[in-house]
Amino acid sequence: MTKTKKLQVSETIIVPSKPQQILDLLTRDCGATLAQLATLANWLPHSTRAYLTGLRKKGHVIDSDKVDGVRRYRITSSPEA
Repeated sequence: MTKTKKLQVSETIIVPSKPQQILDLLTRDCGATLAQLATLANWLPHSTRAYLTGLRKKGHVIDSDKVDGVRRYRITSSPEA
């Protein structure tokens, strides 16, 4: 009886951080709703709004508009690196 060696396959899955995921949502053409952002980050709505305020303080220009009673947020420009 021969012994066989098991090959170890190591897969590295890179998951973006919460801030990066939020920025990705906000930079889409359609933007993101507060509910989408809060669900993604697993935060309460007031914490999500506070994070948006922090992004504004860092220099991001965040535009919001209300369509059919739903407010959508979108980053229109980012601070220079």
